[in-house]
Amino acid sequence: MPDSSLQPELQAGALYLVGTPIGNLEDITFRAVRVLNTVDLIAAEDTRHTGKLLQHFQIQTSQVSYHDHNTQQRIPELIAHLTEGKTLALVTDAGMPGISDPGYELVCACVQQGLTVIPIPGPSAVVTALAVAALPTDRFVFEGFLPAKGKARRDRITALQTESRTILLYESPHRLLQTLTDLATTLSPERPVTLARELTKRYEEFWRGTLADAIAHCTTVPPRGEFTIAIAGAPVSNPVLSEAAILDELKALMQQGLSRSEASRQLAQGTRFSRREVYQLSLRLSDG
Repeated sequence: MPDSSLQPELQAGALYLVGTPIGNLEDITFRAVRVLNTVDLIAAEDTRHTGKLLQHFQIQTSQVSYHDHNTQQRIPELIAHLTEGKTLALVTDAGMPGISDPGYELVCACVQQGLTVIPIPGPSAVVTALAVAALPTDRFVFEGFLPAKGKARRDRITALQTESRTILLYESPHRLLQTLTDLATTLSPERPVTLARELTKRYEEFWRGTLADAIAHCTTVPPRGEFTIAIAGAPVSNPVLSEAAILDELKALMQQGLSRSEASRQLAQGTRFSRREVYQLSLRLSDG
């Protein structure tokens, strides 16, 4: 159960990863506001963008920039700040720091130095889009932004061809149509997809269909805003094995030390046979 007791005192020398709204400012937590108000310094991806958030909540904590282009210079400075016993909050322009941004590198540097890193949970575009995508949520994979072009892009999309988990991507409006086209070509035009646009903002929109339908939609309706794409995983097809092949597989598993029941359960998960059917077949094998 959640701890209802407040902890107004921050931990000296700790880095706080503070989740911030992905659009709607009402999505910030009380704890996030308290931490941002209390830390000695805020490291922000874009100080102007974060400045608007701080102004809205009347937070006057000083900021310093921390982004893709100044990590090598800034990380030693921030580590020194923390080793002096001061507190630091890391924020990104939207969502949880460290997800598709250089916050990962700062976290690694802190861990290597034995410094404390404390997460302050907040909104995430990935989870928000997944929750309403109407696609399986029990297993999913987040791919961030695909490589922009070339072999790296082709290889990444090809690797997704057999991915059975729901796939989540980020994409910008000017590259969305090309990405949908590349995905349809490699995965399948009939693969189900959900396009989540401008999450939690005024023009939030969810579009659902196939990749082929999505291409047609985005051809007639020019994409606007930032997108999170949720794509159905590849269908899982169970191999058709003969009874003789099943017996061979069972024999191999049992020789590895699995019991008759354990071997039957494991093998049934990857075939058209039920566990009971596989177990019945296993009775043809001697325990030896």
